[in-house]
Amino acid sequence: MNRIVTTLEALSERERAVAEKFAAGMTYREIGEALFIAPSTVRTHLAAIYEKLGVRNKVALARHINGGGAGPAPGLPDSSPVLALFPIECLSADERWRRFTNGLSSDITVDLARYAGIPVIAFHTMKSLGSKRRDFAADGNALGAAYIVSGQLRADETRIRLTVELADAASGLSLWSERFDRPVENLFALQDSLTETVVNALAGCFGAIATVGRNAIRRKPPASLRAYDLYLLGVEQHNTFSRDGNAEAIRLFTRALELDPTLAKAWTELGYAYSIQSCNGFAGDPRAAAGKWRMAAENALQLDPMDSTVHVCLGDALGCLGDLEGAERCYRRAFDHGSNQADTLALLAGSRALVAGDPAEAIPLMERAMRLNPLAPPWYFGMQGRVLFANGRHREAIAALRRSTPDSPNVLMFLVLAHAAAGEGAEAAGYIARLDAEFPDFSVERFISGYPVTNPDAIRAIREAATLVPIR
Repeated sequence: MNRIVTTLEALSERERAVAEKFAAGMTYREIGEALFIAPSTVRTHLAAIYEKLGVRNKVALARHINGGGAGPAPGLPDSSPVLALFPIECLSADERWRRFTNGLSSDITVDLARYAGIPVIAFHTMKSLGSKRRDFAADGNALGAAYIVSGQLRADETRIRLTVELADAASGLSLWSERFDRPVENLFALQDSLTETVVNALAGCFGAIATVGRNAIRRKPPASLRAYDLYLLGVEQHNTFSRDGNAEAIRLFTRALELDPTLAKAWTELGYAYSIQSCNGFAGDPRAAAGKWRMAAENALQLDPMDSTVHVCLGDALGCLGDLEGAERCYRRAFDHGSNQADTLALLAGSRALVAGDPAEAIPLMERAMRLNPLAPPWYFGMQGRVLFANGRHREAIAALRRSTPDSPNVLMFLVLAHAAAGEGAEAAGYIARLDAEFPDFSVERFISGYPVTNPDAIRAIREAATLVPIR
């Protein structure tokens, strides 16, 4: 206990206030308002706090502040890889761009730790190394990192170009790279825009980190899979939205949690897998599936109260169980925590369109999710399709749904409804035949009760379109 107190005393009074509020689940904006400082200043304090406490992610910080010590949770070293982001190299001689790259590197580091759910080495540690590009792989290895992120920035009076690369720390081989071009504008807005886009491209559910992780996992023998490996494979299966894929996802998430019960994201995804059981007719008792859905989301929330996707997941579960006020509270909290996180915004758009809120509110949420994540996975388009359908934009809904997961019964249902509403009965009939053959337990009313669809405008749109065709 003495060691913990001594370490916390290394923080200034302001840093300790920021750390305690962040550990309690408050957002940058909420902390800034409470302490009368800018959100960017909150980020700067958090970077220093991570360095002083020797923690690498938000869960470790919360455990430390709450008296659990700086030591890792059981199984953490074997649960997920460590990521090191080297300070972005400025290739412009202008001093303002050097300051800009320092701020951008710090922001990306802090937000990756907050969003990705994997340990990220503190920015001040990385900056103090003074590493040259040729030393990145060796220095990353020395820090115990599995992946290293680096970047270069070029700027002139009108445009800025940022190149980001993800590499394997053991070999130094490039795994992914992307170039981001932006017009020069307000520098703070530009910094936020680049931070948001880079973090979403790296850390989204099908972002660069998850994708290279899954590719590596497939080369491992099954007996050697860790909790984090099983979690990544489970996400892939879950996002097929098929009956078999969903069952396999539940098995993989359950096994991951047996190995590491503290893996918060596995609890969240397990909750979403049970939600698919409920709304797609994959479970004999949809209400029992909804109860497991809520339990998994509550377990995730206890471990990580700052994860915005958890709040959406719990909100949907509460809506399914009839607590619409609780669902609304969860959605507001999700937006507070995840207004810059594409996965959260896409999920929240679907919930606003179908569960609680005005379907029109979902349009800008979905559009922002698409802008923030240039690697949008197929499920984004399924969510976009239902949002557009609920807003009466049937032709656009069809275009989006055709880019979504082809084996999901609710995607097929919305294709039926959108074609029917657009006066295309023949096209609708083809999808009805698939539903009848492949998903005999699925029905429109079961989807409405199991998703749940409680928004009156959305219910009306779905039922009116269903009267136009012979769909169950």
